[in-house]
Amino acid sequence: MKINPAEALKELKKVDSPFLTLFEHGTLSVEIYKPEKVDLQQPHSRDEIYVVVSGTGEFLNDGHRTTFAPGDFLFVPAGIEHRFENFTDDFCTWVFFYGPEGGENDE
Repeated sequence: MKINPAEALKELKKVDSPFLTLFEHGTLSVEIYKPEKVDLQQPHSRDEIYVVVSGTGEFLNDGHRTTFAPGDFLFVPAGIEHRFENFTDDFCTWVFFYGPEGGENDE
């Protein structure tokens, strides 16, 4: 399967949501996410990876703030509070959920 950001954003415009699931296989779920002005997401039950497609801003992850730009990789363990802040209007990101509920055990 192949899908590019332009195709994903075109599909996203067809739904009334800031995210759209594009692919699922086993525990892997791939979404496109484009919040409008405010990121209202809550902690998730599985580990999560973001790969920024476009835009810049700040990412708050478990109380730690960092800047982000296109191409950046961001990891959030399951259950951790996180959100995008002060992002540009063109911000969008790939979202990858994977693994079991509660997250992977890193031992």
